[in-house]
Amino acid sequence: MRSGVIAQKVGMTRVFTATGEHVPVTVLKLDNCQVVAHRTKESNGYTALQLGIGRAKVKNVPKAERERFARAEVEPKMKLAEFRVDEAGLIPVGAEITADHFVAGQFVDVSGTTLGKGFAGPMKRWNFGGLRATHGVSVSHRSHGSTGNRQDPGKTFKNKKMAGHLGVERVTTLNLKVVSTDVERGLILVEGAVPGHAGGYIHVRDSIKKALPAEAPKPGKFRVAAKAETPAAEPAKEG
Repeated sequence: MRSGVIAQKVGMTRVFTATGEHVPVTVLKLDNCQVVAHRTKESNGYTALQLGIGRAKVKNVPKAERERFARAEVEPKMKLAEFRVDEAGLIPVGAEITADHFVAGQFVDVSGTTLGKGFAGPMKRWNFGGLRATHGVSVSHRSHGSTGNRQDPGKTFKNKKMAGHLGVERVTTLNLKVVSTDVERGLILVEGAVPGHAGGYIHVRDSIKKALPAEAPKPGKFRVAAKAETPAAEPAKEG
């Protein structure tokens, strides 16, 4: 099982195929997505990768968090998330996952927080049919109607579908096709729409309902920053 990534939703556009057909795509950006820590069965009881994305100002990061980033030798991150992997799917701490972690043609599952739409009625929120538009109904055509029962049980059950706050929910869209990737700019183009607003952070992982292509890199595609070598001390000159 491979790791997913944290990406930033840039917006939507379209690309054209060789036959001239246009495909609506959502542009996702990998902004310095790095491995911050490992979760192992010996220490945590499960195996996972903790990833971070973006660059946070040091003054806005608590001291304990700074120490954690310092141990991993990565810059403080704006967003952190964990992705379950198997032992073979671990990627070195400090490695940066690149856009070619996913290959064109494969399917991915995208999770994000939907747009907030405020207070909404039952027809918009739950797709209710509304009340009659003819005789017998006055001024309440878009209401949800009765929500209770008779004397027994004499109450309205919890989780009844009613008017209320719509949006700002965690939603996963399954089986979105990867159209193309741009490693230089860190872009992933997926077909269709993904939940969330432009600029928001979302999680992208391999589809659980589609087979992973054979050409997909394992445990993933990443680059490791070369550490600066310390210059050797010069031998003492004989006086």
